[in-house]
Amino acid sequence: MHRGSAVAFGLASLLMTCGVFAVAPAQGSTQNVRTLLNSLPVSPEHQGGYDRSLFKHWITQNGCTTRQDVLIRDAISGKPSGCTVVDGRWYSTYDGVTTSSSRTFDIDHEVPLKEAWDSGAWRWTPEKRKAFANDLGYVNSLIAVSASSNRSKSDRDPAEWMPPNSSDTCRYLKAWVGVKYRWRLAVDSREKSSILGLLRNCPEQMQLPDLA
Repeated sequence: MHRGSAVAFGLASLLMTCGVFAVAPAQGSTQNVRTLLNSLPVSPEHQGGYDRSLFKHWITQNGCTTRQDVLIRDAISGKPSGCTVVDGRWYSTYDGVTTSSSRTFDIDHEVPLKEAWDSGAWRWTPEKRKAFANDLGYVNSLIAVSASSNRSKSDRDPAEWMPPNSSDTCRYLKAWVGVKYRWRLAVDSREKSSILGLLRNCPEQMQLPDLA
């Protein structure tokens, strides 16, 4: 929901490769999801070295922890009070579960930490990994979902796992592409092929994320 300024390097590079010069898309513009996906580097996943502790979270931001901030943002009812939501209710778009107990919900990295590591974050500084793990600057980076659906997903990509709630398919795929675009993470060939296939029945346009 929060937007910063950025230059869409990947899109410009893609268009220049095709012999077309284009001005970088404006902040807050919409783009074709396949164009964004095709702008990502394609590379085999990095093997080894991952540890969850390499991505420090949840840190305190705006006076609350990142987890608390996401629970406040994603509540479908209730009244924020400090870092909690009084009489709050939450809806897990992955599986359609609704709860009034935030303890039963996890905050999921839509692109899992291990997936990020394998896709390029292994090169990052600790500060950049911390920023990724606590990213409140793009609404699709983090999401409150049922603990069971989060554990089911684990660190798998769309070639291996998709939300059991089929109505969430298009949103989830666009979120995945958006996060990878925002952080300039790579996709592997199987992952990219699966996403392209799954996007067949989805609306083409999506909000262009700012680059982190």
